[in-house]
Amino acid sequence: MLWRLISTLLVGIAAGFIANKLMGNDATSISGNLCLGLVGSIVGSLLAGLLGLGSRNMLGSLILAVIGACIAVWVYNKIKS
Repeated sequence: MLWRLISTLLVGIAAGFIANKLMGNDATSISGNLCLGLVGSIVGSLLAGLLGLGSRNMLGSLILAVIGACIAVWVYNKIKS
């Protein structure tokens, strides 16, 4: 259980960081990256579930989280501006 929480946080931070770099949004902090990455993980998982896709390993989870985090960063930028 503790390992799952730690891996979720690490994937969330990595996804938020990667999404911010891909989207050109360098203004957020590490806590912002974590929040956007975790939201992105949820969004990516929901979208993958709707499409019938899923991930069984850490790399698949990271890819889905990055896609979801890119969507979250895009929405964040639209709301912010």
